[in-house]
Amino acid sequence: MAILLRMPEVAANATHATLQAWTREEGETVAVGDCVAEIETDKAVVELNADAAGVLGRRLVAAGQEVEVGAPIGVLLVDGESAIDIDALIAAAGGGGATPTAAAAAAAPSSRVFASPLARRLAARLGVDLAALRGSGPNGRVVKRDVEQAAQGGRPPVAPAAAPAASAGAAVPAASTSAAALPADAAFTEVPHSNMRRTIARRLSESKATIPHFYLVADCRMEALLALRAQVNAGAARKISVNDFIVRAVAVALREVPEANVGWTDSAMRHYREADVAVAVSTGTGLITPIVRGADRKPLSVISAEIADLAARARAGQLRPEEYQGGSFSVSNLGMFGVSEFSAIINPPQAAILAVGATQAVPVVEDGELRPGQVMRCTLSADHRAIDGALAAQWLAAFKRLVENPLSMLI
Repeated sequence: MAILLRMPEVAANATHATLQAWTREEGETVAVGDCVAEIETDKAVVELNADAAGVLGRRLVAAGQEVEVGAPIGVLLVDGESAIDIDALIAAAGGGGATPTAAAAAAAPSSRVFASPLARRLAARLGVDLAALRGSGPNGRVVKRDVEQAAQGGRPPVAPAAAPAASAGAAVPAASTSAAALPADAAFTEVPHSNMRRTIARRLSESKATIPHFYLVADCRMEALLALRAQVNAGAARKISVNDFIVRAVAVALREVPEANVGWTDSAMRHYREADVAVAVSTGTGLITPIVRGADRKPLSVISAEIADLAARARAGQLRPEEYQGGSFSVSNLGMFGVSEFSAIINPPQAAILAVGATQAVPVVEDGELRPGQVMRCTLSADHRAIDGALAAQWLAAFKRLVENPLSMLI
């Protein structure tokens, strides 16, 4: 019989996900394991693969729409079926949460209101009339923020009809719209938050508000590391970056000071067995931290290749959940942007993150004499519930020693 395709729980504890794109047309044959649609999670885009062979009978959700986990998004016809009462099948399955495709919406009566399941529940609770709202979601769909703003007595945010569609998370310059030619409340364009941007906002707000951060700063002399890097790269097929050395040094320092390789949970201290280093990568829709697992056991060449591959797939939205979920420690490096120093926010349940600044030529004192030096400033953010000040200082001292004597991290 026909099979309902449902929105999968592509990320742990997710309640909603966005159907980014369909990869099969209605009436197209589908084999077992074929990708039917691409689903956007809070961190990446994953494929929805068919569990059975058949024909895609109907697409119930338009591309770009947010759907409840478990809600029907399509119908797969199997066993040679060519016709079926799909509406009855959906009704029998309790198919709330699915949204018709744009084509079906165009043919629907004008009195029908298209809204996300979350928006409908919120509107019912707050007493907001959905029919009175102009949706700011894809294809004019009413979403949560529209209901919230209406309940507060304001106007729902609506992107101007003439504005070109913007990619998720991409800022639209205010200068692209003439403020003089628009009403005072329309001198800007609003781009709906991506799932990733919403998740980042929630997690970082919770981290900064609930974790007792404290900070330690170390200046690392870089002359030896830069000289070793130049020597390695002179004959290497893959060029090793300073960041590759940093990830390796972080991992070896965690091996030397395992008490700092911990995480905090409300019920227990989590002691990690592996030095799994998460590396912050900037993408078009936000920050993601793919993980180099067991980095203390891997040579620099492998670490370098893994980071390059993970970063490329992160920017393309192709990471698998297991490649960015977890990790025991994070590294955020803004040195390539010329940033001299900064403090990073801890990514729970991890208990620490290292913020790395640029290597700069500065005057240093050696043996009572002033001479030029190459210095990289690093700031360790630590969770005081899991890592005490002395322990944090011990780990940072181990990291500094490894960076300043780079051959020791390669042994």
